[in-house]
Formats: sequence, structure tokens, C-alpha cells
Amino acid sequence: MFEHTFNGLDVHAVNIVAHALNPDTGEIKSHSMAADPAVVLEWVRRFEPPVRVVYESGPTGFVLARYLQAAGITCVVAASSKLLRAPGDRVKTDRRDARVLAEMLAVGSVTEVRIPEPDEEALRDLSRLRSGTARDLAHARQRVNSLLLRHGIRCPENTRWTQEHRRWLRRQQFDELVLQFTYDADVEQAELLAIHLAHIHKQVTATAAACRYTPVINALMCLRGIQMTTAFGLAEEIGDWTRFTGSSIGSYLGLVPSEQSSGQSRHQGPITKAGNTYARKLLIEAAWVHRRPYARPGERLLHQLKLVTPPTRIRALEGNHRLHRKWEHFDERHKKSVKANTAIARELAGWCWSLAATLQQGERMDAA
Repeated sequence: MFEHTFNGLDVHAVNIVAHALNPDTGEIKSHSMAADPAVVLEWVRRFEPPVRVVYESGPTGFVLARYLQAAGITCVVAASSKLLRAPGDRVKTDRRDARVLAEMLAVGSVTEVRIPEPDEEALRDLSRLRSGTARDLAHARQRVNSLLLRHGIRCPENTRWTQEHRRWLRRQQFDELVLQFTYDADVEQAELLAIHLAHIHKQVTATAAACRYTPVINALMCLRGIQMTTAFGLAEEIGDWTRFTGSSIGSYLGLVPSEQSSGQSRHQGPITKAGNTYARKLLIEAAWVHRRPYARPGERLLHQLKLVTPPTRIRALEGNHRLHRKWEHFDERHKKSVKANTAIARELAGWCWSLAATLQQGERMDAA
């Protein structure tokens, strides 16, 4: 027998459509309301407890879930990529979406998203701010380079965006006033974004040194290719590493092959690219470093290894050697570098998990 009323919410910025389902009595109710957590709480409390609420993850974030949980209402956030939809279902409305969520919650088929604490979400926003600014800076510099190239101007130096290169950029002049204005504006934007990125980087550095993830960040930085910004991004994007195992972390990050198998045939395709896009990007970038020659830790790693415990140090060194040997093995087989790097990134995710999860489990045991 069902003992709950299941509430599915289709949440938008302005309004929310609710669908309440009680499988025991067969009672069904729908309602449209303003996107105000207090109004939603009033609607939910109309039903006799216990009541469970679900809504889909999206741009509205976790404010509603936190508000309902603080009021004693069980609320989960469903992973939007894991929602079930029939292939022939071509009708999509707010009411149908709310009903589907309520039905999935009733039968226990909702894949929940971990709801971060407000301070965790703040760290995540800071990391993504740095990533977005770095991307904007790269685009701005590319616009400057492209404009010069289109007009047959090429910097005599091979290095770009050094002090000498910036002075050379300021000396460039064009006959057309409009073109000169465009060029000056592009150069100015690139310089302003570089200053802005440096300011953000200082804040990230200070935050990473004194936040809840500092031990995890120090441990991750013992692996080659993972410096402070990458470690900070991975730590706050994953959050609780103990949710996973060494094999499931790769699946969560979308680094495992897709598969289409039927009967006796089995076909594996590109990686699924499910889960956290930003964390996957960080691992893909870090994995390339392990292709470089490696015999012993460099100066940066030696300094970093002094900041962690001996078990973490031993584990990190073991991971660095193994990942480099894997790259050598792929090169000997003439494996395509992009595919090989993806495989290295998947294994790197497992090594990150082995360092971070062990620390977080130890912290919980000490707290208990």
C-alpha cells in the first residue's frame, strides 16, 4: 500500500505547475501557481502527510528544494538526463511533465541529484566564473589575432601575449578610422579580461587554501596535470566523492563508451558525455600531461607532496607512474591520441577518487 502523496512540480522562472498523485486512493490534483517557495509550501501542506515532492534539475537551481526541506518536506531534484520518456511521446506540456515526475517518484524510478549546501554552490559558482572568464579571454585574443591575420599582419615573435607582444600590438596602426577603432576595442577587451582573470585567480587561490575542500585539493594536486584551479574545480564539482566507486566515477562523468547491444551483437560507440561537463573537461585537459616523459616528480610536485600524508603521497606517485605507462602503451600500439587521452582521463578520474574518497571517509570517521 502507498502511504505517500507524490507531488511533481514543473518549475519555471515565473510559474510552477504541480501534479499531486495518491496511488492508494487514486486522487489526482493539478494546480498552477507563482514561482514562490512559500506558495509551493502552502500547496504541499494541503495534503495529509507524508508528502514527497520532486522537480527536474535546471536553471532554477536548488532554492526551492532547500526551502521545502527546511520546512520538513521531503523534496528531491531529479536528474533531467535520466527522465524516462517513450520514443513515440511527441506531446510535451507543463502538466504532462509534472504528472510524469509524480508517477516516476511514486514507483521509485527518479535518479536524484545531490543538493549542495549554499557554501558549496558558492564555491562552484566561483570555479565556473573563472572557467567562463578564461574562455572569454581566449576568444577575445583570437579575435585580435584573426583581425591582424586578415590584414596581412603577423607578429615577428613566435610567442604570444607576452609584454613584448602587447607593446607590439599597441604600435599597430590602420588607415581606416573604423578599422582602427575596432582593433583598439578588441585589444582593450583582451587586456581587461586578462586583468579580470588574474583578479579571479587570486580569489580562487585564497578560497582554495581555506575551504572545506582544502585537503582534497591538496591531494588532487599531487597528480600530474592537476594544478590548483583544476583541483579546485574537480573538488567542488564532485563534492562528495564517497558517493562513487573507482569504476562508477567514470560513468558519472560521461567518460565510459556508449553501447548498443542486441542479441549476440555488441557495439560500443563514443563516450556517453553524461554527467558533469565541466569536471569531464578538466580531466580531459589534465590527462594530456601524462603523455610527457616522467621519471621522478618535478619541483612543483615535490613541494605539493610535502603537504599531504604519507599514504596519499604513495598513492599519488603510484598513479603518476601508472598513467604515464598507460600512455606509453597506447603510443606503442599507435592508438589514436584523442581516444587514448579519453581512456587516460577515465583512469585519472579513478585515481582522483581514490585520493579524495579516502580523505573524506577518514574525516567522517574522525567526526563520528
